[in-house]
Amino acid sequence: MRDFRRLGFSIIATEGTAKFLNAHGVVSDHVYKVDEGRPNVVDLIKNGEIQIVINTPLGEESRYDEFAIGWAALEQKIAVVTTLSAAATAVKGIERQQAGTLDVRSIQEYLRVGA
Repeated sequence: MRDFRRLGFSIIATEGTAKFLNAHGVVSDHVYKVDEGRPNVVDLIKNGEIQIVINTPLGEESRYDEFAIGWAALEQKIAVVTTLSAAATAVKGIERQQAGTLDVRSIQEYLRVGA
Protein backbone atom coordinates (compact mmCIF):
# COMPACT_ATOMS: atom_id res chain seq x y z
CA MET A 1 0.00 0.00 0.00
CA ARG A 2 2.96 2.27 0.59
CA ASP A 3 3.89 1.82 -3.07
CA PHE A 4 0.39 2.74 -4.22
CA ARG A 5 0.57 5.91 -2.09
CA ARG A 6 4.00 6.69 -3.57
CA LEU A 7 2.47 6.35 -7.05
CA GLY A 8 -0.17 8.96 -6.19
CA PHE A 9 -3.10 6.79 -5.18
CA SER A 10 -5.37 7.55 -2.25
CA ILE A 11 -6.19 4.52 -0.16
CA ILE A 12 -9.76 3.78 0.89
CA ALA A 13 -10.24 0.77 3.16
CA THR A 14 -12.80 -0.85 5.38
CA GLU A 15 -12.52 -0.21 9.11
CA GLY A 16 -10.11 -2.93 10.20
CA THR A 17 -7.83 -2.50 7.22
CA ALA A 18 -7.84 1.31 7.54
CA LYS A 19 -6.89 1.07 11.23
CA PHE A 20 -4.07 -1.35 10.41
CA LEU A 21 -2.72 0.79 7.56
CA ASN A 22 -2.90 4.05 9.52
CA ALA A 23 -1.19 2.40 12.52
CA HIS A 24 1.64 1.42 10.17
CA GLY A 25 2.08 4.84 8.59
CA VAL A 26 -0.02 4.37 5.45
CA VAL A 27 -2.63 7.11 5.32
CA SER A 28 -6.03 5.71 4.41
CA ASP A 29 -9.66 6.72 4.65
CA HIS A 30 -12.43 4.53 6.00
CA VAL A 31 -15.33 3.26 3.89
CA TYR A 32 -18.21 1.06 5.00
CA LYS A 33 -18.50 -2.58 4.03
CA VAL A 34 -21.51 -3.33 1.84
CA ASP A 35 -23.79 -4.26 4.74
CA GLU A 36 -22.57 -1.59 7.19
CA GLY A 37 -24.23 1.49 5.69
CA ARG A 38 -23.67 4.11 3.05
CA PRO A 39 -21.69 5.29 1.28
CA ASN A 40 -20.05 1.90 1.04
CA VAL A 41 -17.32 0.55 -1.20
CA VAL A 42 -19.79 -0.47 -3.93
CA ASP A 43 -21.25 3.05 -3.95
CA LEU A 44 -17.76 4.50 -4.45
CA ILE A 45 -17.06 2.08 -7.28
CA LYS A 46 -20.33 2.97 -9.03
CA ASN A 47 -19.65 6.69 -8.54
CA GLY A 48 -16.29 6.38 -10.32
CA GLU A 49 -14.27 7.15 -7.19
CA ILE A 50 -12.24 3.92 -7.32
CA GLN A 51 -9.60 3.16 -9.97
CA ILE A 52 -8.40 -0.24 -8.77
CA VAL A 53 -9.78 -2.68 -6.22
CA ILE A 54 -7.51 -4.73 -4.01
CA ASN A 55 -9.73 -7.19 -2.18
CA THR A 56 -8.18 -10.08 -0.31
CA PRO A 57 -11.21 -11.69 1.35
CA LEU A 58 -10.75 -13.91 4.37
CA GLY A 59 -13.35 -16.49 5.33
CA GLU A 60 -16.99 -17.09 4.50
CA GLU A 61 -18.14 -13.78 6.02
CA SER A 62 -16.35 -11.93 3.24
CA ARG A 63 -18.09 -13.76 0.38
CA TYR A 64 -21.06 -11.37 0.16
CA ASP A 65 -18.80 -8.31 -0.04
CA GLU A 66 -16.44 -10.09 -2.41
CA PHE A 67 -19.29 -10.81 -4.83
CA ALA A 68 -20.81 -7.32 -4.59
CA ILE A 69 -17.45 -5.58 -5.00
CA GLY A 70 -16.37 -7.83 -7.85
CA TRP A 71 -19.65 -7.38 -9.71
CA ALA A 72 -19.60 -3.57 -9.32
CA ALA A 73 -15.98 -3.43 -10.48
CA LEU A 74 -16.79 -5.61 -13.49
CA GLU A 75 -19.70 -3.35 -14.44
CA GLN A 76 -17.47 -0.27 -14.18
CA LYS A 77 -14.51 -1.95 -15.94
CA ILE A 78 -12.25 -1.56 -12.91
CA ALA A 79 -9.36 -3.95 -12.29
CA VAL A 80 -9.73 -6.25 -9.30
CA VAL A 81 -6.69 -7.71 -7.56
CA THR A 82 -7.27 -10.56 -5.11
CA THR A 83 -3.79 -11.40 -3.81
CA LEU A 84 -0.98 -9.34 -2.36
CA SER A 85 1.50 -10.72 -4.90
CA ALA A 86 -0.80 -9.56 -7.72
CA ALA A 87 -1.00 -6.13 -6.06
CA ALA A 88 2.82 -5.95 -6.03
CA THR A 89 2.85 -6.86 -9.73
CA ALA A 90 0.23 -4.17 -10.44
CA VAL A 91 2.52 -1.62 -8.77
CA LYS A 92 5.34 -2.60 -11.12
CA GLY A 93 3.07 -2.21 -14.14
CA ILE A 94 1.81 1.18 -12.98
CA GLU A 95 5.39 2.32 -12.36
CA ARG A 96 6.36 1.35 -15.92
CA GLN A 97 3.28 3.02 -17.35
CA GLN A 98 3.99 6.25 -15.45
CA ALA A 99 7.62 6.14 -16.58
CA GLY A 100 6.54 5.68 -20.18
CA THR A 101 8.43 2.39 -20.53
CA LEU A 102 5.45 0.10 -20.84
CA ASP A 103 5.10 -1.56 -24.21
CA VAL A 104 2.55 -4.04 -25.43
CA ARG A 105 3.38 -7.01 -27.63
CA SER A 106 1.48 -10.01 -28.86
CA ILE A 107 2.38 -13.47 -27.61
CA GLN A 108 3.76 -14.21 -31.08
CA GLU A 109 6.16 -11.27 -30.78
CA TYR A 110 7.42 -12.57 -27.44
CA LEU A 111 7.94 -16.03 -28.95
CA ARG A 112 9.94 -14.57 -31.86
CA VAL A 113 12.14 -12.63 -29.46
CA GLY A 114 12.85 -15.76 -27.40
CA ALA A 115 13.38 -18.03 -30.43
